[in-house]
Amino acid sequence: MSRNCYTYCFVAICLFIAGCKDKSKSNEPPVVTTDSLAFPAVLTQFKAYDKNPVFTGTGGDTWDQHIRERGYIIKEDSIYHMWYTGFRDKGDTVLHLGYATSPDGFTWTRYAGNPLLKTDWVEDMTVIKKDSTYYMFAEGWHDVAHLLTSTDKVHWTEKGNLDIRYTNGQPLTKGAYGTPAIWLEDGKWYLFYERGDMGIWLATSTDLETFTNVQDEPVIALGPETYDKAQVAMNQIVKYEGKYYGYYHALATDTSKNWTSNIASSTDLIHWKKFPGNPILQENKSSAILVFDGKQYRLYTMHDKVAVHFPN
Repeated sequence: MSRNCYTYCFVAICLFIAGCKDKSKSNEPPVVTTDSLAFPAVLTQFKAYDKNPVFTGTGGDTWDQHIRERGYIIKEDSIYHMWYTGFRDKGDTVLHLGYATSPDGFTWTRYAGNPLLKTDWVEDMTVIKKDSTYYMFAEGWHDVAHLLTSTDKVHWTEKGNLDIRYTNGQPLTKGAYGTPAIWLEDGKWYLFYERGDMGIWLATSTDLETFTNVQDEPVIALGPETYDKAQVAMNQIVKYEGKYYGYYHALATDTSKNWTSNIASSTDLIHWKKFPGNPILQENKSSAILVFDGKQYRLYTMHDKVAVHFPN
């Protein structure tokens, strides 16, 4: 065999080996982009803190004998801040706004000046800070959403009921529009709200004066799975690795008392996909709020006791 033949054979063998290596690479597991992995475990899989609950109503004859539904928790300057709704069995039936702080998110101290507002009905609140002002979107009397503002977290000024319009600019028909959850991005306020818990709608605003529906149908509808076939309401929007995640609570049937916590994902805040593994928490562990503690996420549930859950 000539030297040229040996050379050609050597090159052919090298190319063959290289081809095998390339083929072996092509047989490696591909990057998985299934819908299930669009929901990272850090946002969906939680285990309960072994000393729950971390906060409850007083159980005595006080304005916050019991706490109700969704409060809100943020961590700021190494302190956890919680706003919650209190009520009592008898006497004053107004749902009042309370405030508590904690150095670790486990042991809470009620504010001495509670309740923060003596007359306003405040429940199902969400709090967001813009510049030096805190904005509280809350459900009020007759399940109508309203806005309050503060510069110190404890003294709140009522700004009135939210003005929400259909896509044609006409005001919403009379009735409930409550459990407001807010997201602020690029100067636009995204308001998620429910009407009788029969779906989750989205309206936007650039001035906080008027919110206009992005569509007149829910962006998150009931069902078709059983766990959220009766009622749904949004609790919080978070952004993780470029995608939006919405924590929402739900009921399977109108007679069920087992509220659950669930999650859905979106790339545009309008089109949502529900997590195939919903519900992520059951047994009235609902009204979920995600908080980053500096090392990891915690998921607090607030109905009707505050409990904390850690990534599992």
